[in-house]
Amino acid sequence: MKRINRSFQARKFHQAKWDEPVIFELSQKGERGILVPQAEDEIVCVVGDGVSVLPDMMKRKAAPKLPEISQPRVLRHYTRLSQETLGADVNIEIGQGTCTVKYSPKVNDALARMPEMAELHPLQDEETVQGILEIMYKTDLFMREISGMDRFSFQPGGGSQAILAIASMMRAYHKEKGEEGQRNEVITTLYSHPSDAAAPAVKGFKIIHIHPDAEGYPDFEQFNKAVSERTAGFIVANPEDTGVYNHRIQEFTGLIHKAGGLCGYDQANANGLLGITRAREAGFDMCFFNLHKTFSTPHGCGGPAVGATGVVKKLEKYLPAPLIDYNGEKYFLNYEITNNPFSIGKIRLFNGVAPVVLKAYAWIMSMGAEGLYETAKVAVLNNNYLFKKLMELDCIDAPYSKGKQRIEQVRYTLEKLTRETGVTSGDIQRRMMDFGMHFWTSHHPYYVPQPMTLEPTETPSKKDIDEYIEALKRIFEEAYTNPGIIKAAPYNSVCHQLDESGLDDPDKWAITWRTYLKKYK
Repeated sequence: MKRINRSFQARKFHQAKWDEPVIFELSQKGERGILVPQAEDEIVCVVGDGVSVLPDMMKRKAAPKLPEISQPRVLRHYTRLSQETLGADVNIEIGQGTCTVKYSPKVNDALARMPEMAELHPLQDEETVQGILEIMYKTDLFMREISGMDRFSFQPGGGSQAILAIASMMRAYHKEKGEEGQRNEVITTLYSHPSDAAAPAVKGFKIIHIHPDAEGYPDFEQFNKAVSERTAGFIVANPEDTGVYNHRIQEFTGLIHKAGGLCGYDQANANGLLGITRAREAGFDMCFFNLHKTFSTPHGCGGPAVGATGVVKKLEKYLPAPLIDYNGEKYFLNYEITNNPFSIGKIRLFNGVAPVVLKAYAWIMSMGAEGLYETAKVAVLNNNYLFKKLMELDCIDAPYSKGKQRIEQVRYTLEKLTRETGVTSGDIQRRMMDFGMHFWTSHHPYYVPQPMTLEPTETPSKKDIDEYIEALKRIFEEAYTNPGIIKAAPYNSVCHQLDESGLDDPDKWAITWRTYLKKYK
């Protein structure tokens, strides 16, 4: 038997490809996966047919147009789709910088699938959901300790919605002080997440972007000039998406407070900071964590998610309602604490994605304080090992703070490689799929030219990181010797290159099957 050649450390990969239709297209009239039994006569005598008692306005005029499909075909359909997905359970997930896609313990998924959890309904009586209310209450206590904040809400459905909640609380705070009309500006930085500007803009604030200085830190003099009596607040990520940590952050927050504004900390990704820094000591009044990033609940392509939002005591009454409290005997939904004319009310329905909070609680409980601290140390170690190895390559650079370590990620630039070969960062992203690996460029617009944003987290071993580096090195070599092979990639992935011409045209979008039928059938 011929020995397998292992001289190339990145293993061979070929993803399953199925010409799999949308499940509605698989529908066959009359086909069934399950037959729902009719109610027994004894039950009908007590509750009726279950329909007649409904008001006419609540009754459907026609049955819902659901796909009609057998159990085996449903199983094949979703198994095939799962085979066409890259993720942390399949590949070495280093390339989703700023999104922290790391390993999530399967025992936590098992907990969330228990009937006691999976079959809960958000409108159940409080007496029947004491378990999950206790878990959410105690997770709030953990978040307080980790951040230094005084109270948390799990209602926001992700980071961007948490930023919207922060911007809403800024507006409510200044409205109560009679300064809503005056304080109409929010300051952020160029390398903070774009939602740090977008969410307050939705609330009507004028956005002021602070550009970096020569070292990559937010320019302090520019910031000083931007702060005024019109400043409502400051919303910032630290470290920013470049991986550079602003060690002068207290000076920035101090200026905002002196001017009468509030400070919100975008800690969507706190992977490299657990047990090391806290929002309170940095001078922030509000912060949020993405539980689906830092606290190891599956990312799930953007959801399900929770943007856990915390505030200091003076802002507690503005948090989304309800909050969860404990009176010594039972846990309950507390609307009174936010029952004031300036509360932002609800930021979404119900009180957050309970299974996500459960998974985060289980992860924190299993890690403990020392484990969270170890997580941060290993995440920083892995990132800086990757950083050092990649910076040895001639075609890669990392702008700003030369010779200094980064925190949990780095935004590199492949500008030199593009200039010399014509191969772009987007081309390399597609070629990496041929090795079963993900690669991320950057948020738009590209302030760092030809960006490559990588974040190893604490999950991969040194061997995993080395395999990822070897795949990159192989592709960089191809860029100089055979760029055409990269330009035409991917070959081993689910699909070839897509026609992206319609992605920026909402008139061509079809988010649902019903929309698709209206537009294209």
